[in-house]
Amino acid sequence: MKNFLIVKLSAIGDVIHALPVAYALKEAHPYCHITWVVEPPAYDLVKMSPYIDEVILFEKKKFKSFRGFLREYGPLKRKIQARSYDAVLDLQGLFKSAAVARLGKAPVKLGMCNMRELSDRISRPVIGPHAKGHIVERYLDVARALGCPVKEVRFTLEVPEREADLAGRIFAQAGGSMTTPYAVLAIGANWPNKRWPTENFARLADYLYDRKIIPVLVGGGPVDEQRAAEICSHTEIPPLNLVGRTNFKQLTYILQQARLCVGGDTGPVHLASGLGTPTVMVMGPTDANRNGPYGQLDNALEVDRSCRYCWQRSCPKGEDCLADIEVERLQKKIEEIL
Repeated sequence: MKNFLIVKLSAIGDVIHALPVAYALKEAHPYCHITWVVEPPAYDLVKMSPYIDEVILFEKKKFKSFRGFLREYGPLKRKIQARSYDAVLDLQGLFKSAAVARLGKAPVKLGMCNMRELSDRISRPVIGPHAKGHIVERYLDVARALGCPVKEVRFTLEVPEREADLAGRIFAQAGGSMTTPYAVLAIGANWPNKRWPTENFARLADYLYDRKIIPVLVGGGPVDEQRAAEICSHTEIPPLNLVGRTNFKQLTYILQQARLCVGGDTGPVHLASGLGTPTVMVMGPTDANRNGPYGQLDNALEVDRSCRYCWQRSCPKGEDCLADIEVERLQKKIEEIL
């Protein structure tokens, strides 16, 4: 039986994009054992994959002090070295993931094509046929380098029954029913310039109500809570507000049942497209060819500016480029989908 170690620590969207690698390995080696090392924010996500046999938690914060490093390094090393591996796959390509990949005992260590911070000294970068394509395919090129044919791309996630039931209860407590058609609006993003303006979300929510589709806001943290309040204050009928009320397992179930998901280049939107939910993504600083909704790239609406694909967290010019993507443009796309 073959053993594989996958190192993909964060962020949520990137971990989602890497999930098909686990299925590709299982497809080629049905009885293989897959261990995945991940950071806390994406732990629940990885645990829901039926193709991942073991999940090792890497808590980077605990390693930041010298005392913390001495306390945490030994247990992490023992967990990783509890088995030998046929291959280690560093799908993060950073110094921290290289440090983890280094602990794995394996004759083969491979990484993705865009490795940085000297991580290519530990794992060999795979420059595959999709090196300039979608990030999902770049990750899968690493599996292909191990001889996996990748006949099918699967993001399969299994939500525990208890979490599915809780999702329904949370929905009901917010004043809605999951049996009514609804659309998920992912209103936040880590980068400020990946966030569509709140007034646009408000207008879209009103449009969805007119189509007899309930708009449902999702997100987390103080910024998203403030944005949700702004959206609700600008709508004729306030949308269902689930911001900060769901964990990742519950959100996955809610996205699985949705008619539609709308948002920027952020984790919940990538999760929706991976689950097969019709997804519309508004994009400006990042490239749809690399980061658009996988399998639904026609639903990526990019800003029409010469400076798009700047890959900057915030606009150097102080402008809100996503404001250029008009509500009417999304409405037209949604009409095509529905």
